[in-house]
Amino acid sequence: MLNTLLVPVLVIGLAGFLCGLLLAIAARFLHVFEDPRIEKVTSLLPGANCGGCGYAGCADYARAIVEKGAPPNLCRPCSAAGARDIAALLGVEAKAAEKMVALVLCNGGDVRSRRSFLYNGLAECVSADMLSGGGKTCRYGCLGYGNCARVCPVGAIQTGAHNLAVVDPGRCISCGLCVKACPRNLIRLVPASHSVHILCRNRDRGVMTRKACDVGCIACQKCVKAATGQGLHMEGNLAVVDYTLPLSPELVGVCPQKTIHQRPAGPLP
Repeated sequence: MLNTLLVPVLVIGLAGFLCGLLLAIAARFLHVFEDPRIEKVTSLLPGANCGGCGYAGCADYARAIVEKGAPPNLCRPCSAAGARDIAALLGVEAKAAEKMVALVLCNGGDVRSRRSFLYNGLAECVSADMLSGGGKTCRYGCLGYGNCARVCPVGAIQTGAHNLAVVDPGRCISCGLCVKACPRNLIRLVPASHSVHILCRNRDRGVMTRKACDVGCIACQKCVKAATGQGLHMEGNLAVVDYTLPLSPELVGVCPQKTIHQRPAGPLP
């Protein structure tokens, strides 16, 4: 009886020992060396894994920094101090990147813009846009079904009671996921230091814009004339901000349609 029990135990034990030995040998000779700096750089990144840097995630970006010489300032959520620490670790120059925040270029919620019919389909921006714009008369306006809010990893975007997406610049990490999620290309990353914005993307003639929205740009060019062409220019029937130049808050009162808004400047890096 003792031999009957002992033999299987010995066989299983020997098999386990041999398997462990083989795994140890394989780990010793098949080990792939990884630069220890990759782990250190990964720990200095914010860990959002948003892909805003153009890589699959923070670990992939850290590997690209160490092994391929990728610039250490591509991570927008990363603080300026974190970027400096990464540059110091690698012995490269730390180039400061300006803080960017998302901005929804529309202020025409259900109160200010009109609808041609009641949309009763899937509450999703892409679907609504494909179905005659979800009933929204302005074919450039925010649909308000929250595609951008759902992809935001930090909850910086909310869709209010009037079906209009609004970004909290203080919480935005500038990952750019909302920019890709909007089917109407209404969201743009702008410098956090700029506070004056034109919240419209409508490129129709003024008379058509008035019929669709109370706060749309009607191409009167009063703002461009007031700015003397510095920081503002016309693209067809739409006034557009040049974010390389500062704009005076006084322009807010110039626009008869109240299309120009002043949003508090976000914190500098």
